[in-house]
Formats: sequence, C-alpha cells, structure tokens
Amino acid sequence: MRPPKNLVEQVESRPYDVLNSEEARAEAGDNEKSLYHIIKPEINFEPGTSEYDPRVYQSAAEQFELFQQKGWLVQDDKEQYYIYAQTMNGKTQYGLVVGAYVNDYLTGVIKKHELTRRDKEEDRMKHVRVCNANIEPVFFAYPDNAALDALIMRYAATEPEYDFIAPIDGFRHRFWVIADPQDIAAITAEFAKMPALYIADGHHRSAAAALVGAEKAKQNPHHTGKEEYNYFMAVCFQASQLTILDYNRVVKDLNGMTSEQFLKALEKNFVVVCKGPESYKPQHLHEFSLYLDGQWYSLTAKPGTYDDKDPIGVLDVDISSRLIIDELLGIKDLRSDNRIDFVGGLRGLEELKHRVDSGEMRMALALYPVSMQQIMDIADSGKIMPPKATWFEPKLRSGLIIHKLQ
Repeated sequence: MRPPKNLVEQVESRPYDVLNSEEARAEAGDNEKSLYHIIKPEINFEPGTSEYDPRVYQSAAEQFELFQQKGWLVQDDKEQYYIYAQTMNGKTQYGLVVGAYVNDYLTGVIKKHELTRRDKEEDRMKHVRVCNANIEPVFFAYPDNAALDALIMRYAATEPEYDFIAPIDGFRHRFWVIADPQDIAAITAEFAKMPALYIADGHHRSAAAALVGAEKAKQNPHHTGKEEYNYFMAVCFQASQLTILDYNRVVKDLNGMTSEQFLKALEKNFVVVCKGPESYKPQHLHEFSLYLDGQWYSLTAKPGTYDDKDPIGVLDVDISSRLIIDELLGIKDLRSDNRIDFVGGLRGLEELKHRVDSGEMRMALALYPVSMQQIMDIADSGKIMPPKATWFEPKLRSGLIIHKLQ
C-alpha cells in the first residue's frame, strides 16, 4: 500500500524512533494525513498519554483503517518491487524495497550486529499485531551486485513516481515502481544467489516483524509458508553506497578525577596531544577526539591496546568503551548508566562542544565512524557490536510504502 502521488508529502514522516511524542505532535500539526497518527498514535490523545497505553495501539489500527477508507493509502494491484533513492549532501544511495523472508531472519541468513531489548521488541510487536501490517520498513545492506546496480540505474534515468525534499533535514527522496515481469524475475534471481543480507538499521523492527510472522504461522493450522505474514518489508542498499556517521559520547563527570589526573591516566593507553580550542575530528581508525575544559585533544590508541584479528576488539567503539568509559570513568553498562549520553554524528562536533560548555556534561569523546565492511565482518563472525556503535544517515522516510500481512 502507498499514498497517491499527490498526497505523498502530506503522508510521509520521519521514522517513529528518531523523535519524541511532542516533536511528532508538532510536526503533524493539524495535518490529519500525517503518518504520525499511525506510528506515533499517542499524539491522538491528550499530551502526556503514554505511548504504551493500550488505547494508543488501538488508535494506530483505527487510523490505519481510516487512511485506507479515505484513499490516503491505496493498495497496488499486483506484487512488484520498488526503488527508493535518498540524496544527502550530493551523494545518492539506491535501495530496493522487498519482502524479506521471516525464516531467513530466524535462521540467521539475515544477519544482525546489535543486541535488541525485549521491551522495545514487544512495543513494535504490539504495533505490527494491531495494524496487521509492517507500517515502516527496515534498512538492510547487501554485498555489491553489478546486475542489480545496472537495473537500478536504468530506472533512475526515468521519471520517478515520488520526488520530494523532506522538511527539517532537506534530503531528497525519490521512488520508482518496478512493474516489468522480466525485471521482477531478474531481481528475485539476484537475491536468490546472495549468501546473506545484513541489518544496517532497524534491529528492533526486524525482530518484531519476524516474531509476529512466526507467531501467525504457529496460529494458522493451514499454514503453507506462502502467506503474506511470512515476509516483512525491507529496503536493501548496496553496502558500498551507505553512509555511516560517527556516534559520539558525552559524559557527566570524570569519576572523581581532576582534568589533569584524567589526562594523565589516559597516557597509559593513548598518545595524548592537545589540539587547542578549534574543533578537531578523528582522522583515522584508532584516533579519538576528546573535548575537555574548552580544549580539543587527539587520543591515539597505543599498539597492543586492541586486537587487529578480533572483529570486535579492533573497533574504536570497543577500545573507547574498555579503556576510557569503563576503566577510567567506571561506566559499566552503556545502555543503562545515566552518566553517559550519545550524540549522532549528523549533529556535528559543535553539539558536543555545546553540551560540555553549557555545564550539562563534563567531557565529550568523538569517534571515527565504523565501516560497513566492519559491520559485515562482525555479523559474519556471529558476534555483536557494542551498543551505540553505528549511526546511519539519511534515515528512511516512513509512509512511502506499507506492507499488509494478509
């Protein structure tokens, strides 16, 4: 299902997990066609209503029904693939919208690199169950493929179905329908050859969609494996096209140390160089930027502090977690300790500086971004990345396409 061409900009929205209830309420404003009424349905109630209130989930289903009745979402007349392109800062990435197979997720053919939290999974499962649909897609990567690239470029040279600049971030989003049976068969054949797909962003949505699909299979005495609930909606991008930004840390205190003691303690595992008051970004793997007392420092991890042969041990997010966040600052659990917060790289070093200079935080640590190859290596090895390691940008817009489970 998708919006008619003339309504797409009224329907489409940011994904549910990148903004809070009040931001969603403000962005939806008086637009009754905004997808936020389905994906952030707490905005349909008085401010302060919990997003986990049973009435809120029910409201999502009612709104989804309403959008269909009003013709704001219309079912396409046949199964087809779609191309979804996003352009950020002059760079375009092209994704294929597909139905990912639930069993591939359950058996590890669709590979993950991040732990999921049960409470977040349960929230999304309730949403999928009550709407009986995947309202928002997940974000996958696949190994580069010349045949798919050529096919996508052929469509990219034609007039798109949707073409708009998103408010707030100013990124461009385009969308094409692949209805030609030969092209559909070619795409299916290329995906059939791939040994694996990789979740880039949307681990909770993937888990929820797959678990609900498996649940429906169990509940259906006539289950054949061909039903629509055996698939969930994903947008798959070539790995080399994806942009991964740094995911940085800000910390409230130095664990009882003075600035001098902290800098001295860092010298055990890092080469510490003061870079002065001008913003300084890490230039390569194993270099970090520290902002403390109005000064930027370069921290370079010394040989022997990481293991090049270990896909996790070689990661900067692991080095900083072990040797700075845990060992020096005493923060053991990145997920739950309220002394630490995380800032996506799109906000830039200025945001780190602002949060420290305002007195809210004591120090900031900027990391060099993880590569897609590192993510795939970790997923292939069956290991899990430390929390808050990757920040993908641009995010997929929601509401361009929806997958009903029946």
